[in-house]
Amino acid sequence: MILGCGRVAEKNAMARDVERIAMALDAADAVFVGAGAGLSTAAGFTYSGPRFEQHFADFRERYGFTDMYSGGFYPYATAEERWAFWSRYVMVNRYDLGPNPLYVQLRKLLAGRDYFVLTTNVDHQFQLAGFDKQRLFYTQGDYGLFQCSKPCCRETFDNEDAVRAMFEQQRDLRIPSELIPRCPHCGAEMSMNLRADDTFVQDDGWFAAAARYRDFERRHRGMRVLHLELGVGYNTPAIIKYPFWRATLENPQATYACLNMGEAVAPKEIAERSICLNADLAETLSQLESALAS
Repeated sequence: MILGCGRVAEKNAMARDVERIAMALDAADAVFVGAGAGLSTAAGFTYSGPRFEQHFADFRERYGFTDMYSGGFYPYATAEERWAFWSRYVMVNRYDLGPNPLYVQLRKLLAGRDYFVLTTNVDHQFQLAGFDKQRLFYTQGDYGLFQCSKPCCRETFDNEDAVRAMFEQQRDLRIPSELIPRCPHCGAEMSMNLRADDTFVQDDGWFAAAARYRDFERRHRGMRVLHLELGVGYNTPAIIKYPFWRATLENPQATYACLNMGEAVAPKEIAERSICLNADLAETLSQLESALAS
């Protein structure tokens, strides 16, 4: 049975829960950070509304979709049109960015602590904010990588130069045909290295990160740990949410903290060791920073 252990947080209740998270963070031998799309949304990386209109109004007018996510699945008639969209999309959400204040704040909260980040986000924000790459596991890919669309190999390719060229040279929502990215091995068209179907490539870097995460789990089994879940919904709960619940249940010294506007819940079996905050993530992290400093 799943219990909603966090209503829309009232001021006093929220302060108490933030203090509990601060105490759990300070007491923990290790912190498992699970980061979902809600964290990037709280950081301002929305895929619809004003931000979409600012960057993709011309695509909306021609194709009719009203958010960036839908644009990624639109059945474009040509590869030139598809890569015009994707090159702009990647520029907006990956390369035309600096360190985000909310991610920087999270990095500072974890400074000096033994932590590992498991994330379904693909926007590279953790590295832009200065997180140690060796403590990150991007399970769903990276906007900064191409792969063969077949795929003919278990390899990914940095795409910054290609994306910038496509972005700068697109005209009338099309790129020049000669800029369509091709696999250097078989010549097939490239695709984004994003987990959308069974063609997703898990390269050597992916498997190395998975191994580091498993080793982190092994080394802290049975210890005082905090499973800190940030903005994780139910699109892919089997990657972060369900494993965090199970790990908390199996370890009596573990604490589960769920920070998520509208979806702060935990199973009844771990409710006594759960802290669920149904509140704005940016506000919650700021309060947590203050609680740790006091």
